[in-house]
Amino acid sequence: SHVTRLASVPLPDKSLNSVTSSTDTHTLPSAAAASPAPPPRRRPTASPFPFHFRTEPAQLTAMNPTVIKAAAIILLCLSLLVYLNFPSSSRNLAFSSTPSTSSSSLPEEHSLAWPPPPAVLVERTGIIDDTGAMAEDFEAGEIDQTIVDDFANNGSKVEETRSVRAEIERFEVCDDSMRDYVPCLDNAEEIKKWNRSERGEKYERHCPDKGKGLDCLVPWPVGYKIPIPWPKSRDEVWFSNVPHPCLVEDKGGQNWISTDKDKFIFPGGGTQFIHGADKYLNQISKMVPDIKFGDRTRVALDVGCGVASFGAYMFERNVITLSIAPKDVHENQIQFALERGVPAMLAVFATHRLLYPSQAFDLIHCSQCRVNWTRDDGILLLEVDRLLRAGGCFVWAVQPVYKHEERLQEQWKEMEDLTARMCWKLLKKEGYIAIWQKPLNNSCYLNRRRGTQPPLCDHRDDPDDVWYVSLKACIARLPEHGFGSNTSAWPARLHNPPERLQTINMEGSISRKDMFRAESKYWNDIIDSYVRVYHWGDLQLRN
Repeated sequence: SHVTRLASVPLPDKSLNSVTSSTDTHTLPSAAAASPAPPPRRRPTASPFPFHFRTEPAQLTAMNPTVIKAAAIILLCLSLLVYLNFPSSSRNLAFSSTPSTSSSSLPEEHSLAWPPPPAVLVERTGIIDDTGAMAEDFEAGEIDQTIVDDFANNGSKVEETRSVRAEIERFEVCDDSMRDYVPCLDNAEEIKKWNRSERGEKYERHCPDKGKGLDCLVPWPVGYKIPIPWPKSRDEVWFSNVPHPCLVEDKGGQNWISTDKDKFIFPGGGTQFIHGADKYLNQISKMVPDIKFGDRTRVALDVGCGVASFGAYMFERNVITLSIAPKDVHENQIQFALERGVPAMLAVFATHRLLYPSQAFDLIHCSQCRVNWTRDDGILLLEVDRLLRAGGCFVWAVQPVYKHEERLQEQWKEMEDLTARMCWKLLKKEGYIAIWQKPLNNSCYLNRRRGTQPPLCDHRDDPDDVWYVSLKACIARLPEHGFGSNTSAWPARLHNPPERLQTINMEGSISRKDMFRAESKYWNDIIDSYVRVYHWGDLQLRN
């Protein structure tokens, strides 16, 4: 721990003007601060190192520069050895970058400039704010003790495994008749049980029992081609990709669909808007200007969508429309919608809730959708009410709106009566279109006459519980404080956390908005990387 001092040696770097020599203070005064008298000779002290180097100042000045450099390097190595062999507490004291308060400490300008120790890497979890900084002042919710207990009981168990060689058989290709097969909708054994029912159960999900699932590969259509890219696909698709001409025969006169050589052509019409979806949407906008497509109305549901021309033309107005229809006599309509590049799903209003949370859609549309909304005390229209956002609109374009036949007028009166009891407001009835608006809060429901049907749902009912949940003949309660109706206009709505987050059952309490922002930033980065790495822009992906 002892190193002989160098004095009066002209060195180019201040960092070598001093070295440690004492185990008490670990520093020595520099030559400039020392007395002019020559230092007394010291008797060599025992050194823990295998050599000892001692030189007088006069001798040093006469030395070869190469020797001086070698001496400096040796001393530097010795200093490092001393540093590494010191206890951590002594080391901090000896080579602290902060000047010591001891009277024998070096002046600040001569103190050793050691780099600070590397920072300890700490794994942090938190919420990323708008600037990208991570905040830690949020609550993540209570710990589920059952998960902790299960992990404690089972997490430490390690099962011994051994490698086993196995051969995997190739799946056979299914018969051509199964080209449109959907496992949970084409379960023939289960569907037979519901053939006589008029409530539509046979169009709902009936998945095969265990061991009876599909064991072959559904074949491609003969002559399948790469789909025509959007937006051209809105107006035409390859005939060979959806080889089902029956809709041309059934709906050709209503301007739905036609054929031209090897393509299907979509003129944009529908049963109630044979002159085209564009003019139809213009009429809706004129009837109720406050609908404001692409601003206040951003997400729509089209029930009984046909070939989805309504949803296809809503894109031009900056509205995302989900088109749904059952797999019925027009079983190919959803295939046409997806081939065109329009979001679509096989779904039906029958006996179970649709698989969407409450207040999911700003607008719900039914144009000759073949749904009897008033049956069973209006249970199907009550499901529309659950799905519709507070203040949202229901657009109904059917014959009972404008035809005066006794049977059709009776259907209109039933619809008018039911919507009034549900507190819907008839905004406009013009031509063959009627538009209602759902209330913004529960006040109308609570002020109805006692015994008015349909009733409000029980407080314990969760309107967002949908998986295999039966329809309920009651009105789903709206959240307090207007949550659900007070959304921002698009596109600000994309980035502003909705107040409705406070009503969603999830882990965390006060941190929901922070989680929303962090999740949005996270997925924005993920999608951006997908686009760059996989060249999505070049692939012209649509669905």
